[in-house]
Amino acid sequence: MADTIPTLTLNNGVELPALGYGVFQTPPDETVTATVEALRVGYRHIDTAAAYGNEREVGEALRRSGVPRDEVFLETKVWISDYGYDATLHAFDKSAGKLGVDTIDLLILHQALPSRFDLTVEAYQALETLLADGKVRAIGVSNFMPEHLDRLLAETSVVPAVNQVEVHPYFRQPDVLAANAKHGILTQAWSPIGGITFYRDTGHTSTLQDPTILRLAEAHGATPAQVMLRWHLQQGRSAIPKSVTPSRIAENLDVTGFELSAEELAAIDALDTGRRGGPEPDAITLETFGREIPEA
Repeated sequence: MADTIPTLTLNNGVELPALGYGVFQTPPDETVTATVEALRVGYRHIDTAAAYGNEREVGEALRRSGVPRDEVFLETKVWISDYGYDATLHAFDKSAGKLGVDTIDLLILHQALPSRFDLTVEAYQALETLLADGKVRAIGVSNFMPEHLDRLLAETSVVPAVNQVEVHPYFRQPDVLAANAKHGILTQAWSPIGGITFYRDTGHTSTLQDPTILRLAEAHGATPAQVMLRWHLQQGRSAIPKSVTPSRIAENLDVTGFELSAEELAAIDALDTGRRGGPEPDAITLETFGREIPEA
């Protein structure tokens, strides 16, 4: 099944499977089993983060799966508490140690830190060093808004390969999509089916129950989740759905048997509410969100 998932080529020539398996909010004790299952059914791109507290379990799953290391695209993120040049170099050691690998395929900054953008820049410069040293194959960012990208690009030399941001039918972030495209940065969608949410009081119901999505799912003999993942793929995005349920893990990978028309893609685009589920990127501060990332 995995060979039918399209690959995307990053701006430095590195390729990644367009669909990855995400472990955000997956408890460590469930991460090994779920990730082994994802690898068994054909995922070859795993997305984790230092702040998720489950990098060690992802590494264990990779070893237990029997899938050769060079066949799996491993992606993780540096948390804001480890920003700064030397601290970020050490963050690589912590993540690589927990994952049990020598090389990380994609290492990204988890958030911009607008109140200490100097530390954000230093952290990214450390990623550039890791890239030059061959310790990572690609570098990028996550949750960066257009103004954050502009500031970063003005002070660094390597254009991020990826910007991982919240994108789903109820929150498309067209300005971010456009900024990424302008700079040749791949948009990677977290919460791609709107399932992982921090929805506070936005009044959102689930995208999985949306009448438009349900109608398209019925028309194509697909599930609502498959329709949304197909929407991402056809618009050129990477997406990292998460589930710990074996049937859904497999279902989310099985999205190549149908095609959405231009009208159908536009109908999904039109569901955008402009309401963010995750934290406001400009509200990220060390005081509020800082937490120590344990040693390997």
